[in-house]
Amino acid sequence: MTDVLRRGRASLAFGFFAQGVAFALLVTRIPAIQDRYGVSDALLPAFLAAVPILAGVGSVATERLVKRIPPSRLLRWSQPVVLLALLGVGAGERMVELGIALAAFGLAVGVLDASMNMLGVSLQRSYGRSIMLGFHAVYSLGGIVGASLAWAGAHWDLALVVSYLPVVVVLLPAALVGSRWYVDGAGGGAGSGEAAEGKGLVGFGVLLPLCLVMTFAYIGDSTVSNWSAKYLQDVLGSSEQLATVPYNVYMVTTLLGRAIGDFGVRRLGAVVVVRIGALVAAVGFAVVAGAPGAWVGMLGFTLLGLGLCVLVPQTFAAAGRLAAEKYGPGASDAAIARINVFNYVGFLIGSPLVGALGDVWNYRGAMLVPMVLVLVTLVYARSFAAQPDRYGDLHERPRTADVGRGSNGL
Repeated sequence: MTDVLRRGRASLAFGFFAQGVAFALLVTRIPAIQDRYGVSDALLPAFLAAVPILAGVGSVATERLVKRIPPSRLLRWSQPVVLLALLGVGAGERMVELGIALAAFGLAVGVLDASMNMLGVSLQRSYGRSIMLGFHAVYSLGGIVGASLAWAGAHWDLALVVSYLPVVVVLLPAALVGSRWYVDGAGGGAGSGEAAEGKGLVGFGVLLPLCLVMTFAYIGDSTVSNWSAKYLQDVLGSSEQLATVPYNVYMVTTLLGRAIGDFGVRRLGAVVVVRIGALVAAVGFAVVAGAPGAWVGMLGFTLLGLGLCVLVPQTFAAAGRLAAEKYGPGASDAAIARINVFNYVGFLIGSPLVGALGDVWNYRGAMLVPMVLVLVTLVYARSFAAQPDRYGDLHERPRTADVGRGSNGL
């Protein structure tokens, strides 16, 4: 059983890595995509918004699908669709082809994100200790690799299909092979949802605090992703080259924070780690807003990476645990699918919110809004607490019954 769990953990970690690479390759080559298809500046926001909107639709659909299909199987087939859709974005020639490829990418990403985190939470339950931050650390590593490959493609002026094809050729078969060892937990598998549905599936009222935390975390994340370069250059007077650094620093510190985050959760508990993360992120936004120059602004973005990085993985873990405690293990997957929708809600709100406030007020003041929202997380930190189990501690112990069959029949 230990070998099954270890193989399941390693294969799922590779799935997180592949998704990090694919998503970074898409979002970091948006200017090249715009040039290839002749997408106007006025039309570009509609294309960009379509991806998270359709991803939300895919996540909602996953909540229904897991009643009949194991999350492992959904992940096994959604990941190739994401990779092939990425290749379609690079290989198309007409705007309609771009629309179809982005639609497929968005829907598949929603299914992939939800099912990936379902498997991560169920594995964490089986391990009996925090491992979710490790999965998201690997995702961050994939994002760094993908962004680096995108930089190389842009530097050498490679066609999009030339940049994307080798990545897909490597990742697609590796992901399919690795998917043989995915492990469904007690909350996964066909039919697991019906038992929970009979008791009243987890409602948004129960999950509302965690939904808000997820939204606020992604508002903060999208603020860094979309506005760090502009802020450093236009507000803090940096050079164009230096303005590209904050997001890279943010990605690296996100990776580092998540790499050590599980250890912090095991020693201090999720509530303390979430509170520390929220406070560090708020200080980061405050430093950015008040920075007298570019290097102090860089320090603020560094703090943001260290603070925000723990919130999302812990929100997924808390949602799965809360649903399992109140409604039984069968409700865990549905709760994670619902929480995942607010990933995209925060992404859609964050960038326009900061942009609008920057235009009507100023960008320094705009940075204080995500700071306040992140601080609201402190109010809801108790939602991340595990309930004492029958052994009297706050961490679930591994139970053989929690581990279902892997998608290869293990």
